[in-house]
Amino acid sequence: QKMPPSLSATINIREPRWDQSTFQGRAKHFFMVTDPRNLLLSGATLEEARRVVEDYRAGTIQPGLTEDQLWRAKYIYDSAFHPDTGEKMILVGRMSAQVPMNMTITGCMLTFYRTTPAVLFWQWVNQSFNAVVNYTNRSGDAPITPSQLGTAYVSATTGAVVTALGLKSLTKHLPALIGRYVPFAAVAAANCINIPLMRQRELKVGIPVTDENGNRLGESTAAAQKAIFQVVVSRIGMAAPAMAIPPVIMNMLEKRAFLKRYPYLNAPLQVGLVGLCLVFATPLCCALFPQKSSMPVSSLEPEVQDQIRKKDPWLETVYFNKGL
Repeated sequence: QKMPPSLSATINIREPRWDQSTFQGRAKHFFMVTDPRNLLLSGATLEEARRVVEDYRAGTIQPGLTEDQLWRAKYIYDSAFHPDTGEKMILVGRMSAQVPMNMTITGCMLTFYRTTPAVLFWQWVNQSFNAVVNYTNRSGDAPITPSQLGTAYVSATTGAVVTALGLKSLTKHLPALIGRYVPFAAVAAANCINIPLMRQRELKVGIPVTDENGNRLGESTAAAQKAIFQVVVSRIGMAAPAMAIPPVIMNMLEKRAFLKRYPYLNAPLQVGLVGLCLVFATPLCCALFPQKSSMPVSSLEPEVQDQIRKKDPWLETVYFNKGL
């Protein structure tokens, strides 16, 4: 019996499997990263994936390991372990928890938007979840202190609630459909507050910028601003379909008396519609911008430009990790 060919030791599993310079390649990558089925994997499966990845990085290839199995292990490992610290991440903070958690919270925000206590409660739940996600996926290079985490959490929750209640009072005399979009406006406002606050250290001291080969050239606040802007746009884009499409469908169902006949279907229908939108919107909006983003050296701060020119006078583009 012929032995299967030995797996090459030169596969770069530190980078995604698909070409990240194309939207299609980035989308394939994020469909794997955000796959909710990863939440159902046992601790033993996660540890086995960690062993395969760490052995391969150390130059040890397990007998009979195929390239597909290696990539599968890499994506399981990435779904559960922090890229900088290697620690197992909190279950609800993992990217694979984004769809089930967001569909439940968003569905309830869109269902229970009529009373002030319900608006307060669900905006608070949403920002609590965001704080867990932002803390879990923090950069190891720029750790978040408990006081920064607390400030961001309180500010984002306050911003979301004030926006939601303010818009709710303005829409009292407008058509019912307009009122259904109040939660989306509140979520968009909270994202604009929450993400910059969570990453305020990056805005103050900068994020690492590298050349094409990953050699660190310095820290740039201009790169941090671009990275945070891209993440805010992605997060608002992620929420848009899930908060814009279901209200139209639900409004139509209410007009046709379907929900008056079966009122108990209101919340499950809303959650299901939101989930359907999020399954596609989450990976596709993560893929809007490359994870390894770039900008011209000429767009950096003058002192960082000088620093880079001393190292490499001909370098025109730098790269940075935009975060998620």
